[in-house]
Amino acid sequence: MGLAEIMERGLWLLEQATTEPMARERNVRSGSAVLAAQLTLSATVALAVTIIWAATGMGYFWPMWVWFGLALALALPAGIHSAWAEPRGRLRRLAVHRTLSMIFSVSVVVIWALAGGGFFWPVFPILGLGLAFVAHAAAGSPHQRDLAGRVDELTRTRRGALDVQAAELRRIERDLHDGAQARLVALSMQLGRAEERLEDQPEAAALVRRAREEASAAIAELRDLARGIAPPVLADRGLVAAVEALAARSPSPVNVSAEVAHRGPPMVETAAYFVVAESLTNAAKHAPGAPVDIAIQESDATLVVEVADEGPGGADPAGSGLTGLRQRVEALDGALSVSSPVGRGTLVRAVLPCA
Repeated sequence: MGLAEIMERGLWLLEQATTEPMARERNVRSGSAVLAAQLTLSATVALAVTIIWAATGMGYFWPMWVWFGLALALALPAGIHSAWAEPRGRLRRLAVHRTLSMIFSVSVVVIWALAGGGFFWPVFPILGLGLAFVAHAAAGSPHQRDLAGRVDELTRTRRGALDVQAAELRRIERDLHDGAQARLVALSMQLGRAEERLEDQPEAAALVRRAREEASAAIAELRDLARGIAPPVLADRGLVAAVEALAARSPSPVNVSAEVAHRGPPMVETAAYFVVAESLTNAAKHAPGAPVDIAIQESDATLVVEVADEGPGGADPAGSGLTGLRQRVEALDGALSVSSPVGRGTLVRAVLPCA
C-alpha cells in the first residue's frame, strides 16, 4: 500500500471516528467560537511571556519560540475546520491532506529562519510533502478508479448506441419517403384520375373518392411520422441547412444566424433540429406573426442553439413539448433552459456537448 493510500485510509478512519451526525454538526457550528477563544488565550499567553522576558533582563529573545508554538496550535485547528467544510469523502480527505502539508511546510521554514538560517534544508521535507500530495490526488482509491472506468465505458457505449440509433432512424425515414410515401402518392393520383372517369357512376365515384381521401390521410400520417424522425436535408446537408429549411416554411418571419465550422454527431444535430422545430411550432401557435431569431453557435466542443420570439411569453416549461425536448437534450448530457416572462417573449436555449 502506497503512502497516498495509507494517508487516505488514515484520514477516512479519522473521519469515521468523528462524524456521528449530531456531534459533527455541533462541532462545525461551534468551531468558530472555539477558534476565537483559542486566539484570545494565545494572545494572552504571548503577551505574558513577552512581559516575563522583559522583566528578566531581556537577552536572547526566547519568546519567539513560544509565539511559534502558539501560532502552530492556532493554525492546525483552523486549517482542519476549514478543510472540514468540503463535501464528505475524498474531497474532504484531500483538503485535510493539503492543509496539513501547507502548515507543516510553513512550520519547517519558520523553524529554519528562527534557528539562524544557513543551508535551506526545509526544501527536502517540502518536496516530499508535495510529491505525497500529488500522488494522493492523482491515485484515488481503487473503488473510485473502477467507478471512473465504468463511467467512461458507459459513456462510450451510450454514444455508440445513440449513433447507431440515429443512423437507423435516418434509414427508416428514407424508406418511408422513397418507398411507402411515394407509392401512396402515386396511388392517390391514380384514384383521382379514376374518380374523374366515373362521373357518370356516382356510387362508384363515391367509393373511389373515399379511397383517395384515406390515401391522402395515410400520406399525411407518414409525413408527420417522417418529420418526427428527421428530414433528409439534415443528414445530407447538415443542421444549418435543415434549420434554414424550417425557417423558410415557417409562417412567422425568421432570422437565422449560424457560426458552425464542423458538423456535429448525428444525434446532436437531430436534437438541435427538434429544439428549433418545436420552438418554431410553439411560436407560430402562441405568437403568430411575431419575429423569431435563431442562433446556432459551436464553441469549445459544444453546440449552443437559441430560439427567441417576440411573442406574449408565459410559456410553461413543464409542458409536454418542452418536457420532451428537455429529455431529448439531457439524454445527450446537454441542458435545456426556457425563459418566458409574461409580455417579454420566449427564449429556448439548448447546450449540447459534441465531444
